[in-house]
Amino acid sequence: MSQIRQLNKAVRSTLALWLLTALIYPLFMLVCGQIALPFHANGSLITNTQGQVIGSVLIGQPFNSERYFWSRPSTVDYSTNPKVPMTGVSGASNLAPGNPELLKRIQVEIAQLRQANIQPTADLVYASGSGLDPHISIAAVQAQVQRIATTRKINPSQIQSLIAKNTDGRFLGIFGEPGVNVLKLNLALDTLQPNL
Repeated sequence: MSQIRQLNKAVRSTLALWLLTALIYPLFMLVCGQIALPFHANGSLITNTQGQVIGSVLIGQPFNSERYFWSRPSTVDYSTNPKVPMTGVSGASNLAPGNPELLKRIQVEIAQLRQANIQPTADLVYASGSGLDPHISIAAVQAQVQRIATTRKINPSQIQSLIAKNTDGRFLGIFGEPGVNVLKLNLALDTLQPNL
C-alpha cells in the first residue's frame, strides 16, 4: 500500500510542478511584460505611418540604396533571403581568418565601399556574430554622411543632428560602445526635405 501512496504522491507533485512552471509562471511573465514593457515584450516593432510593421529595433535589415545608410554585412542576409524558407536564422560564417572564401568576401566589401567613396570601417566590412546586428559604429555612420548628403541634396549638418538623436549610448553607461540603429536612422532620414 505504501508504494501506491508514494506513486500517487509523485504523480501529484509532478502535476503541481508542471502546472506551476509550464502554465502559471509563463502566464504571469506574459502579463507582467504586457503591462510593464509592451513595446519590448512584443518584439520592439516599428511601424510606418500607415501602421504596417516595417521592422524591429532589435534586428538589422539590409540597405543597398545610395539614399540610405548601409548596414553591416550579414552572413545570413538578415534572414531575408527568399531562397531560404525560414526566417529568424542567425549566425556567423565560422570561417577562419585565413580562409580564402572569407578573404574574398572581405575584398569585395572593401571594393564596394571604396567605389562608393566610403572609408571602410571594421563594421562595414565584417559581419557580426549573429548576422542580425541592427547597429553600426559612429565611425561607420560618419563615413557615409557625405554620400547621403550628396545623393539626397541635404545639408550634412541636418544629417549630423539625426545621427546625434539616433545614437544609442553604452549599456548601463559603461558596457560596449555607442552605436547607431540603422533602421531608425534611415526612417528619420526620410523625414528630411532636400535643399533645392
